[in-house]
Parts: sequence; C-alpha cells; structure tokens
Amino acid sequence: MKLMMILAAVAVTLMACGGEAPEGHAHGDAAADAAQAPQRLTHFGEKTELFVEFPALVVGQTATFVAHFTQLADFKPVAQGRVTVLLSGDGRAEERFEVAAPTVPGIFKVGVTPAQPGDRDLSLIVNTAQGPLTHELGPVTVFTDAKAAAPSVAAEGGIPFSKEQQWRVDFATLEAVQGSARPSVTATATIRALPDGAAQMTAPVAGVLRSAGAFPRIGQVVKKGQVLLWLTPRLGGDTDYAALQATVSKARIALEAARRERARLEALFKEEAVPERRVFEARATEAMAEAEATAAHARLGGLSDGGGGVAMRAPIDGRIVDVAVGAGGFVAEGAPLFHIANSTRLWLEARVAESEMGRLGVPTAAAFWVDGVTHAVLIEPGKGGRLIAVGGMVDAVTRTVPVIFEFTPPAGTALRLGMMARAQVFAGAGQKAVLVPASAVQDESGTAVVYVQTGGESFERRIVQTGAREGDRIAIVAGIEAGQRVVSRGAYLIRLSTSKAGPAGHAH
Repeated sequence: MKLMMILAAVAVTLMACGGEAPEGHAHGDAAADAAQAPQRLTHFGEKTELFVEFPALVVGQTATFVAHFTQLADFKPVAQGRVTVLLSGDGRAEERFEVAAPTVPGIFKVGVTPAQPGDRDLSLIVNTAQGPLTHELGPVTVFTDAKAAAPSVAAEGGIPFSKEQQWRVDFATLEAVQGSARPSVTATATIRALPDGAAQMTAPVAGVLRSAGAFPRIGQVVKKGQVLLWLTPRLGGDTDYAALQATVSKARIALEAARRERARLEALFKEEAVPERRVFEARATEAMAEAEATAAHARLGGLSDGGGGVAMRAPIDGRIVDVAVGAGGFVAEGAPLFHIANSTRLWLEARVAESEMGRLGVPTAAAFWVDGVTHAVLIEPGKGGRLIAVGGMVDAVTRTVPVIFEFTPPAGTALRLGMMARAQVFAGAGQKAVLVPASAVQDESGTAVVYVQTGGESFERRIVQTGAREGDRIAIVAGIEAGQRVVSRGAYLIRLSTSKAGPAGHAH
C-alpha cells in the first residue's frame, strides 16, 4: 500500500513539473524508501542552503544521504563541487564519506556506512569555487542494529514544493527580522536635476554651426568652459562676420600707418625740419587709429573666440543628455542646441495629496521606486540625502503639494532626469516590528498572506496583519515571528501548488 502511495505521488509530481520527470527525483530504491521514511533536515549557511534526507544510521549498514545544496545568492542549485559527510564527537574517531560530484545539479548522493555507534555530531561540507562551506547539523544517533533504530520520522507537513521546482522558477526566501518601520504617505514623484545642475544651451545669435573637434554627442562628459562648437553669426543689415574681420584688418593697417607717420615726423622734428604742431597731429592720429583697432577687435571678440565664430562653451560640468542640432546646420537666435545635466546629485520631487499633508507633518525621509529598478532607493538625512523644501501652496489642478528631497544616486542605478517614480514620504519615528520583504505579502481576496518555509521542501500559509511599509520591507504586526524564513519571490507559485490534487514534491 505504501509503495502504491509513493508511485501515486511520483505521478502527481510529474504532472506538477510539466509531465517530465526531473533527473534528481529517483533518489533511491522505492521499496527501501517505503520501508522507512527518511529523516529530513534543513540548514542555512552564509552562502548555501542545505536540505538533506537520510534513513536511520545503523552500524555496518550503508545509508544514502541525499543532499540538496542551493546557492543563496540566486537560489539556484550548486552545480559543481565535492561533498563530505562527517561524523564526529562522542569520544570516537571521525568518519568521513565523500562524493566527488552531484548526481544532477544541486543533488549529491553520499553513501554513509557508520562503523561506530553512539550520539555523533553530523556535518556536511561542500567544496566549491568559493571554498569549503560547512553545515553543522547537530547530533544524530548511530544505532547498533536495525532493531534498535528509532521509529521513522514523519514526513514534513504543510504545502510541499520540491527543490527541483524551486530551482526551475524565480524563487527566493528571506529571514524575517526585527526592526522598525515609520508611518508614511504615498505619492507620485519625478526625478529632477538640481537648479544649478542642468543647463539648456541656446544660440545667442542666428548663424551656422561648426565643430570644435568631434561634434558633441549624447552621453559625452563635458567640463565647465569647454568649447563644444563654433557658431558663425549671421548679422543684421549688410554686416556679417566677414565684414567684421575686414574692419579689424583695416583698423590694424591704419594703426600701423599712423605709427610709422608719427615716428617719421618725430625724427624730422629733431632735425627742426617740421614744426612741433605736425608731431602733435601725428600722435593724435595714431591714438585715434589705436582706438579704432581696439573697438574693432572688441566687436569681433564679442562674437568670436579665435575659432571663426561664437565659442559655445559648456556652462557646467556634466553629461550631454540631449543634442538638438547637427554640424553645418543653420540655427535661429534662441534655438536649443544642447541639454547638459550633472547627475552626481539629484532631486526627488514628490507630489503629496493635500488630504495627506495633515498626516505627514514634517517629512523625515523618503523612498522611491522606478520601473526597471528592483530595489527601493532610500533617501535618509545624514546618509547622503536631505529634505530641501515642502511646498507652501496646493496645485490648483492636481491638488498636490511638492515635497523635495536631494540625494546621491546609488552606484549602478540607471536613474534618468524626468523619470516618474512611486514614492513614500516618511513622517515621525519608527516603531519596532517584524519586517519582511514587501514582495512576500500576498493579497488573497483582501487577506494579507505570507508563506513561511517550515522545511527544505515544505511551506505554511500564514494570515498576517501588516503595518507600515518602509522601502522594500513591510511591518508584520501579527502572524509570524522574527527568524522565520518567508518566501520573498515565487510565493504565488506556492499558492498555486495548494490547488493541485496530492503532493507536489518528489518521491524519495
């Protein structure tokens, strides 16, 4: 009868896994497994999770340890490595049993034949590219014979969800922790540059654009004062840029001629060949020519920086985020050229509904999410963020009040100016609570539910009472305790598995 029940469980497993038997499901002889249910232990290390199944240990009899190793970084199976089962303590010599590689990724089968009875300390060690990772499972009893062996351990209760199923989907668990959560209000928000952190460059006069080296491009980093391009002006009337250059040349020639004439007359005056009046007149003419040359240079310099036009210089340090023109194109006066932004510091402008302002009071911090970014960005005063201002007037159209925070974007976060965000604005001090990832809380017909991991392949549905949410975490007022592990990714799949007939786990 037990064998028939196990075969039925295998059939259900194949249906749950899409009709195809995972390679790791057949861990041992079915008749032997039916005779005695295995012990099941789950242990979380720093980098790996171990779920191991093994029968009662008897001196001289080989027990197959089926060890499932999961990487906590991504909750995928450990694909390579050597596993050692270690029996130690009780004043007896250590016994080691090893396997060089997994049977299938994540599953290591180790034959353990104890030689010494007693209460032994059980450890499993997996050697991977990260080094040896040890899981200390505590004491186990090695019996002198099969008759003395303890009764079989009952199978794990709760909702079954096998390791093979967990590895195949987007799945993860996290430990509920004791912390604090602050009351908050939700708001829509926009990512903006600081007032002095963005500049829209426009054409000061109409003219033709010429490159100053490589033509500026989107994404280019620029320094304040850097020449980005030249603008050859088109001036009003009959005056153009070439005419100004000709005026400068004429003024230079006239000044040189006046200097030579003044020098000639001064030499003649020394020989008393000309009256002193002629020298005074020559000096006045030279001074006038010099003034004309200076004025011509000034007029040209106002439109040129030595490159044949108006030098268009970057007004701030930053990155070009928009280019509205091309090389050689004609632009009208006031036409946009480039948009430069400095994103080392940004503003979050949250729009808080007027109905929430009374509850908000004085904001203390904020958190926000943008599409494509998994985790919330937290803005904390004293930790790279600060409150800039709370608006003093309600927008007549949106009925919202702006609340502005300044922050430093986290490294690797692809924030862009103008992005819309979902924001939380915190108010008041935090209250102690059990915190879980917000993704762990499922809304099941208006009821808040969390799935708690009770074993390596078993889970329990818990109805919880939620409190304040802070960033990616939410407070649980009642329903779970700190230290319990909850399903943070894939909880919906656990829920779906409860609707299937029979267990969804594999046959051991």
